[in-house]
Amino acid sequence: MPKALPVIDLSAPVCCTPVAAGPIDDAAALEIALRLKAIADPVRVKLLSHLLAGTGDGENTGDLTERVGLAESTVSHHLGQLRKAGLIESERRGMNIYHRPRREALSALCVVLDPNCCR
Repeated sequence: MPKALPVIDLSAPVCCTPVAAGPIDDAAALEIALRLKAIADPVRVKLLSHLLAGTGDGENTGDLTERVGLAESTVSHHLGQLRKAGLIESERRGMNIYHRPRREALSALCVVLDPNCCR
């Protein structure tokens, strides 16, 4: 049985001293590691790729299911993990749920790993 992720608030973008600036404390290391763990899956990377390439209006679960070629329940599970990590946001519109990347959260994660990456 897979080990469950610890429950901490990951809704805000990661904000701490960049890893390259020197040793970080346990709490910051856990916050960064949980976000990295959430995207350390090929399906989730592929879903993020589709979301980042999509329209700013969001992509619905059904369309994403077709694009990655997996069952809707599997795609929903992966989207839930990305949402819990604060990397995407989801909105119900009628019978569909639309998902958008949280670009500020993804950018913040990049900057924490390498402060020179986005310059």
